[in-house]
Amino acid sequence: MAHDHTQVREFFGARAAGWDTRFPGDGPAYAAAVAELGLRPGDAVLDAGCGTGRALPSLRDAVGERGSVLGADLTPEMLVAAVQAGRHRTGRLLLADVSRLPVRSRALDAVFGAGLIAHLPRPQENLRELARVVRPGGRLALFHPLGRAALAARQGRRITEDDLRAEPRLRPLLAGAGWRMESYTDEDTRFLALAVRAG
Repeated sequence: MAHDHTQVREFFGARAAGWDTRFPGDGPAYAAAVAELGLRPGDAVLDAGCGTGRALPSLRDAVGERGSVLGADLTPEMLVAAVQAGRHRTGRLLLADVSRLPVRSRALDAVFGAGLIAHLPRPQENLRELARVVRPGGRLALFHPLGRAALAARQGRRITEDDLRAEPRLRPLLAGAGWRMESYTDEDTRFLALAVRAG
């Protein structure tokens, strides 16, 4: 899969316009995953690698009007598609790289990352940067609307143990970046790993 920034940007840039129409039924899965983050009214949350912003309305519902919702993505075309879908009204969109976020340390209560982990150029370092912007006790959700096996099948490949999202790999990866994994779900209809920012 594309790993360096140029490749990631080209991959998603070419697919941005039709992205939402390819996966029309994912809305409820996003909403359910956001619910597991345990956000409270007034919280500040980042959607890291927000793409077309499919999680932003659910995140806004969770934090309310007083809350703060940021969506960061490094692909301009994805953010254009987010604006065309009206999602800029539910959160502030940033053209930004998750490896160098323009966000103060400990400023956020939570981070949501859908389909993010497979596209991080330096996973440990990048997850550490996400930890930097979250207060101790804050939370991280790594989500995908398909589980590992279902996603591999869709992509015509086999599931392997060296996949970063395999639990034995993900748990120590998160721990080394300042996160404590709290729960791990890998079913056909969703992948969801929840972690807490260590003190």
